[in-house]
Amino acid sequence: MKEQTVLIVDDEPAIRGMISVALEVAGFRCLEAGNARDAHALIIDESPDLVLLDWMMPVTSGLELLRRLRRDEITAKLAVVMLTAKAEEDNLIQGLNIGADDYITKPFSPRELVARIKAILRRRQPSLPDKVISVDELVYDPVSHQVTISGNPVAMGPTEFRLLGFFLTNPDRVYSRDQILDHVWGGNVYMDERTVDVHIRRLRKALAPGDHDRFIQTVRGSGYRFSERLGLES
Repeated sequence: MKEQTVLIVDDEPAIRGMISVALEVAGFRCLEAGNARDAHALIIDESPDLVLLDWMMPVTSGLELLRRLRRDEITAKLAVVMLTAKAEEDNLIQGLNIGADDYITKPFSPRELVARIKAILRRRQPSLPDKVISVDELVYDPVSHQVTISGNPVAMGPTEFRLLGFFLTNPDRVYSRDQILDHVWGGNVYMDERTVDVHIRRLRKALAPGDHDRFIQTVRGSGYRFSERLGLES
C-alpha cells in the first residue's frame, strides 16, 4: 500500500513540527505550509491525501482556503480536517457546512488526531475488486489500474475507475444516487447527488468504444445499474 500524504497547514512552526512527528511515526508522509497561498500551491503540485488546516491564519484564513478548495472541481473532494482553538458549536457547524470532513480543537491529543485521520482516509477508500473482471471485450484490471476495450487502453479518471469497479462487482442491481455516493465516494461526504450524474456521463463517454456504454443503464426514478441485458434508458 502506498504511503499516504498529509499536508499540515498552520502558521506556527512548533505546531506543524509536533504534528509532523506524530504522523510520520504513524507511517504518513508529511508536507508543511505556513500560509494559505503556499498550501494551495502544494495541494496542486503534490495532491496530498488529506489536509490538516488551521482555521486562524494571517492574510487568508483556513476557512477561506477551504471555500476555495470546495469551489474547484480538482480539489472539491480533497479530505480536509480543520484545526482550531474555536470550540463553539457555531464554528463547528460553519466549518462542516463549508465542507470540512472533521474538526478538532486545540489543544488536542496527537493519538486522537492520528486516529481521526485514519478513519477519514478509510472512509474515502472504498474497496475495489481484487481480480480481473471481463465483460464482452471490456477488461477491468484493479492491480494494474487499467481498463481496456478490445485490447486498447481506456482513459478514465480515478473516480470513474472506482465507479466502474463498483458496478462490475454489483451487476444487475439498481443503486440510487445516494447509495452510489456512499459506496464509491465513502460515507460522511458533502456533495450534491448530481455529482453522480456527471461521473456517470464521463464513464459512459469512456466506455463508448464498441458500444460498451450500453452497460451503464439508467433506471427511471430509481438510479443506475450495470447490466449486460437490455435495460430501459431515460
